[in-house]
Amino acid sequence: MSEITLLKHLARSLMTGQPIAAQDPHRLHWHLMPTTGLMNDPNGFIQAHGRYHLFYQWNPFACKHGAKWWGHVSSPDLVQWKHEPVALIPSEDYEINGCYSGSAVLKDEKIHLLYTGNVKFPDGSRTAWQCLAVEQPDGTYEKQGPVIALPEGYTGHVRDPKVWFHDNHWYMVLAAQSPNLKGKVLLYRSDDLQQWELKGEIAGSYVNQLTEFGYMWECPDLFSFNDTDILMCCPQGLAAKAYEFLNLYQAGYFVGSLDYETASFSHGKFHELDNGFEFYAPQTTETEDGRRLLFGWLGLPDDNELAQPTVKYGWVDCMTCPRELTFQDGKLYQNPVSELTELRQGNGVLWSGIAKEAPSFEGVSAELQISAAGPFTLSLRGDARLAWDGEKLTLTRQNWRTQEEETRYWFGQLDKLHLLLDASSIELFINDGEACMTARYFPDHASKMLRFSGDHAVSIHHWLLSACVVE
Repeated sequence: MSEITLLKHLARSLMTGQPIAAQDPHRLHWHLMPTTGLMNDPNGFIQAHGRYHLFYQWNPFACKHGAKWWGHVSSPDLVQWKHEPVALIPSEDYEINGCYSGSAVLKDEKIHLLYTGNVKFPDGSRTAWQCLAVEQPDGTYEKQGPVIALPEGYTGHVRDPKVWFHDNHWYMVLAAQSPNLKGKVLLYRSDDLQQWELKGEIAGSYVNQLTEFGYMWECPDLFSFNDTDILMCCPQGLAAKAYEFLNLYQAGYFVGSLDYETASFSHGKFHELDNGFEFYAPQTTETEDGRRLLFGWLGLPDDNELAQPTVKYGWVDCMTCPRELTFQDGKLYQNPVSELTELRQGNGVLWSGIAKEAPSFEGVSAELQISAAGPFTLSLRGDARLAWDGEKLTLTRQNWRTQEEETRYWFGQLDKLHLLLDASSIELFINDGEACMTARYFPDHASKMLRFSGDHAVSIHHWLLSACVVE
């Protein structure tokens, strides 16, 4: 289908869909979400031309995964955003089943997008092309076509290029799958973003002393803190354990050292990035002031997406808040970017006392900082609850598909909690970012309050948060 025809269908989808989506009480106040349809992976996260740019996977026509487009928003401050022209539309033969995930780099003062062109065949097989598009003066992107064909020795599941510049070369990590259905991460090198050389497999199942570790590693991202290299990825197919790998798919990281010449990555064990329910496909960028920032998809593929109550309003899923990463004591720490304090209304409310005597706090769009002398429970608008028993922290909610309660866990010494709430999302940062718990939930829109219980002292700082503007 031609771009013109697709854009005509897009105009109809937006004109008919926006009024319906606007009626949903679960629409978010300050998170990025789709105007209509489905939003998933963050793509092309970059700071360039004095603005932050975030691209994202988007099906504007339905609340299901299909032939993905690349939406595009930009911001001067990570708080107030505006829509930019749609960056990629799946109109060419080499991307006919979707412009899949990828990344952005700045070259010759132009943003260059590297992404996967997805092609599926009638017999059920598929192939993939890694493609290039270049920023134009009017803010659109001109496709340069494929720059990497499907490498020999891998299935059609090759996707999600993440590109960076190191020692006068461009490098790319790319998710792949071996013929025996084992997830791998490939390393490529280029001088010009056009011609690429495969250097080898740097990680995956049965690589680097790993045994079986999933059938596909999506969304790889490799970056450094000083002399330490971090490989983020999303392994699919890990067996659940008592308190680990409880979600259908995982997002996490390995700490190690990449030898660029031999294409070898020595690393330690896999660490989950989030202990909550929905967190996937994270992508990072380095800012002009040297910070390493992250957006994640506040969703999870192939699980409960189509049962979300937002589907009847024609939209599904959203981004996490923007987060800053730091590296301490061999671990990644995540915290909300400091710019989000601009959303706070006034100085907030400070309260200290016994938990069960605390007043109720409004929680539709709010921020809380909590410290506790002992066990306590926090009811989140009657639909979820957070509980600390002195040894473990639990986040429990009602599954919107099965209506059953489900729980996620964190174990450790609890010093402080930082909670960011939106109309249908929870983001919890533990001990200044030592761990996180991220989730969607869908309370009755009439239930707005947060209520504490427990016999020990707590200190609470509560703010209401303003809505961000997406122009």
